[in-house]
Amino acid sequence: MRDHPSTPLTGYPVRTDDEIVTAATAFREQMARRRTVREFSDRPVPRPVVEQAILTAGSAPSGANHQPWFFTVIESAEARARIRREAEAEERAFYAEKAPQEWLDALAPLGTDPDKGFLETAPVLIAVFGQKRGGPRPGDDRKNYYVSESVGIATGLLICALHQAGLATLTHTPAPMGFLNAICGRPEGEKPFLLLVAGHPAPDATVPVAALGKKPLSGISNWI
Repeated sequence: MRDHPSTPLTGYPVRTDDEIVTAATAFREQMARRRTVREFSDRPVPRPVVEQAILTAGSAPSGANHQPWFFTVIESAEARARIRREAEAEERAFYAEKAPQEWLDALAPLGTDPDKGFLETAPVLIAVFGQKRGGPRPGDDRKNYYVSESVGIATGLLICALHQAGLATLTHTPAPMGFLNAICGRPEGEKPFLLLVAGHPAPDATVPVAALGKKPLSGISNWI
C-alpha cells in the first residue's frame, strides 16, 4: 500500500517484442554514429535546440530526485576567451609535468594536445556543475545524494539529445576546473563536472582512427 501521493504511469505504449527490438536497434545505430569532435564550425545553433537538450538532461534520474545539476551556457566572447586561457594553462601543465607517461601514451593515438581553440570556435559551450546541496525545488537547501552519479547520467542524456538533433559534441575536463565557478558566477558549493562543447562539425573535420574501435558486447557485458 502506497503511503505517498502518486499518479498513473504514462508514456509506455504496449509494443510487441519485434517492435521493442526494432526500436532498440534503431537507437543503437543512431548513437553508434556519434563521434567526439575537436574541429567545429562556427555556424550558430538555434537556442531552442540547446534549451530542449538541457531539459532532456534535467529529466535524468537522481538521488532522492534532488536533481543536483546546473548547466551554464557560455555565450560571451570574453568569458570563452578566459575559459580557453585557463583551460590551456592547465592542459600545458598536464602534458608537461602532471600526466604520467602511461597516460600520455594512451592519449597519443587520439592526437590530443594543449591547444583548445574549439572552446572559442564552437557555438555551444556548456559548463556542467554538480551541487552538493539543493533539493527538488528551487531555493531548497538540503543535502544532495549520489551527486556524481546523477550528474553523469544527466550529462549522458545531454550528449544524446544534442546528437539526436544532429550536433557533434566534445567532453572537456581540464583539471582542476575551479576557475569555472568564478567565470560562470557559480557558488563554491557547486563542483565543475565538465565542459561540453557542441555544434556543427567543421566541413573538413576528421576523427582519429583509434577512436573508432569500440568493445564488442562480450567485452562489456555478461549474463548470469
